[in-house]
Amino acid sequence: MTESAPSLLPRVAVVLLAGGQGIRAGFDQPKQLELLGGKPVLRWSLDSFAAHPAISGGVLVANNDVMTAIGLLPERWISADPGAERQQSVGNALAALAEWDDEAFVLVHDAARPGVSPEVIDRLLDALQTSDAAIPTLPVPDTLVEQAHDEAGDVVDRSVLARVQTPQAFRLGILRRAHAEAVEAAATDDAQLVRRLGIAVAAVPGDARLHKLTYAEDMAILSALLGAGVMMRTAVGMGYDVHRLVAGKPLWIGGIEIAHSHGLKGHSDADVALHALTDAILGALADGDIGDHFPPSDPQWRGAASHRFLRFAGERVMARGGRIDHVDLTIIAEAPKIGPHRDAIRARIAEILAIPLGRISVKATTTERLGFAGRREGIATQAVATLKLPEN
Repeated sequence: MTESAPSLLPRVAVVLLAGGQGIRAGFDQPKQLELLGGKPVLRWSLDSFAAHPAISGGVLVANNDVMTAIGLLPERWISADPGAERQQSVGNALAALAEWDDEAFVLVHDAARPGVSPEVIDRLLDALQTSDAAIPTLPVPDTLVEQAHDEAGDVVDRSVLARVQTPQAFRLGILRRAHAEAVEAAATDDAQLVRRLGIAVAAVPGDARLHKLTYAEDMAILSALLGAGVMMRTAVGMGYDVHRLVAGKPLWIGGIEIAHSHGLKGHSDADVALHALTDAILGALADGDIGDHFPPSDPQWRGAASHRFLRFAGERVMARGGRIDHVDLTIIAEAPKIGPHRDAIRARIAEILAIPLGRISVKATTTERLGFAGRREGIATQAVATLKLPEN
C-alpha cells in the first residue's frame, strides 16, 4: 500500500494527540518536544503520517506552546485544542473533522509513540476494508502475576492477553457515534468506547518500535528501537535554475503567485525558486536532479505545480531517515521586488517541507542591470540545502 494508495480506499484522516504534559517523564518541557535522534518526539509521528500516500490529512491536537515549537504543519493538516482528558482531546479533533464524511477512515495516535511505521498503517487500513475498527497489538512475553502490596500472587494466563498500541483505526462515523454515546463514561483508548457499542474491534500485529515514552528511561529504549542513536552525517547540496520571462503567464516564485507583467516560461509552472531548492535537496541526497525524476518529456508534468517536486524531495529525505536542517535561497531578479513577498515564500516552503520556519532563508539580489537578469529577460535562483543523513 505504501507504493501507491488503492484508488477505492476512502479518505484517511489522522488524529495525532500531543496535548499532554508528560509529568511522569520528568523533563523540563512536554515530552513530545524532547529531542529523539535530533528531532522532537512529536515530529517522528507527524513526518511518518505526512509521508504515507494513503493519508489525506490530519488534526494535531496540541497547545500553543507545542504548536509554536513544532513549526508549520504538513499540507492538509489542521490543529485543535487539547481537552483536560484524552477523551475530550479526541472529541475536539472530531469536531475539527466536521466536514469529513462518515465513511472516511480515521487513525487516532498518541504522539508519545514515535515509532509508527508504514507497515502498521497499511495493516490497519487493510483491516478497515472488512471491519469497522482495528487496533495493533503485541503478545505479552513475560509471566504475569497478581500482586497485592509487595507480595506476588497467582499467575495470570497471558495467552489470552495482549498489549494494545496506537494508532487505532476506525470508520469515522463509528468513532463519532462512540464518543457521542460515551456521555460520562471514561476510557483509556477509543477502542474501548467502540466496543461498548457492541462493535467488534479487529486486532492486527503491532510493532515493538511503537514503544510508549512514559518515563525518562524510555528515551534510551526508543533511541535503540528507532535507530535514533546511529551516527548522522551532514550532507550539503546546491541547486541552480533559470527561466525566461514571457508576457501573458502567471509568475510563480517560491510556491506563491506574484502579481507581475510577465511570468516564467517552462514545462511545469516554472517556479524557479522551488526548482532550484528541489535540486539542492536531491543533490544532498546524491539522488540525481529534478529532470531525472520529473522529465520534461513526460506530458503528465506539463503545467504541474512545482510544490509537488519539492514535497517529493522532502519525502525522499524522510524515507532515508534524514532531516532537513536548513535551506537557503538567493533569488536573482531585477523585477519584481522579492522583499515584500519574502515572508510568504518562507512560510510556503516551510509548509511544503513540513519544517520549522526558522530553518528557511530567502534572499534576493539584482545583477546591477548586467546580463539576462539585468535586462529583465529571466529570473534565476541559487539554493543550498543542508541535511542530516544516517551514516551508512
